[in-house]
Amino acid sequence: MKKLLVLLAALLIAPAAFAQTTNIRFTLDWAIQGPQAMFLVAQDRGYFAEEGLNVTIDRGYGSAGTVSQIAGGAYDIGFADINSMIEFNVKNPDQALQSIAVIYNYPPFAIITTRDRNIRRPQDLVGKRIGAPNFDASFRLWPVFAQAVGIDPDSVTWVNMDPTLREPTLMRRQVDAIGAFYFTAALNLEAAGVNMNDIVSFLYAENGVDVYGNAVMAPRAFLERNPEAVRGMMRALTKAWHYTLANPESAIESVRRADGLTDSAVELARLQLAIETNIITPEVYEVGFGGVDNDRLENAIDQIVEAFGLPSTPSADSIFTDAYLPPLRERLPR
Repeated sequence: MKKLLVLLAALLIAPAAFAQTTNIRFTLDWAIQGPQAMFLVAQDRGYFAEEGLNVTIDRGYGSAGTVSQIAGGAYDIGFADINSMIEFNVKNPDQALQSIAVIYNYPPFAIITTRDRNIRRPQDLVGKRIGAPNFDASFRLWPVFAQAVGIDPDSVTWVNMDPTLREPTLMRRQVDAIGAFYFTAALNLEAAGVNMNDIVSFLYAENGVDVYGNAVMAPRAFLERNPEAVRGMMRALTKAWHYTLANPESAIESVRRADGLTDSAVELARLQLAIETNIITPEVYEVGFGGVDNDRLENAIDQIVEAFGLPSTPSADSIFTDAYLPPLRERLPR
């Protein structure tokens, strides 16, 4: 009887200790860098654990691969380009994913060159050689960009290359431009000695490509089986997002603990550039962390479908749901 009373008292005093833990396998879109700090913050500061989640975070190797890995069951949830997900869903309806939080409200896709190439506007890219991995989102979305600026998508020559060779190849003048995330390539070039004033960037979002960027996504079956765990994950990420915005230097320490080779100064600059350019936008003050404007999303889907010549147009609610996000008041920038 005494043992039973002790057990009952323990259950009443600390019920969380007996709660079931949900394991979640999570993959990033790319190598661990500053702009992904919020995910490492949520893990490092115990926000996931507070929600009863045991989250393992792996680096990714490009959004296209990340989308396929999540759909194939290698991961439960991941962080990848929502446009690659749209294309995948149309081509693979039986494995379709759903995004549950848009992180890059303003997409970082860009074509980047240097001032001495005399490429002053996107139309000057005609006839040029552009380097990028063939899984890079900027490469995959090139048809959308080309259509938006009024040039033939086939009017340039794309050179497939390892991501580590992208900036060095541009600097050695073996290509005329590169396709990359702006905050990745610009800071890599600067770190390699290129003056930031000599870097010319054509951001897709500034040239008629009004799409969203990277989002958290998962298979619908996983979402339906684990609704409370997913809501817990979104609460943890919302908390980590606020912390990262308020404490970027501390957030980079979480990145450094996840990857000991991190150059903290470079990744802090990359994080701050991503916050200013991609994460906090005027729209985010309306829709909050993770949210979207439905009209904009519908227009983005139409752009992707037209540029890729996809056979069908998915509905906005099949691509994104806010059902797992905390209330709007908790997700607005402070």
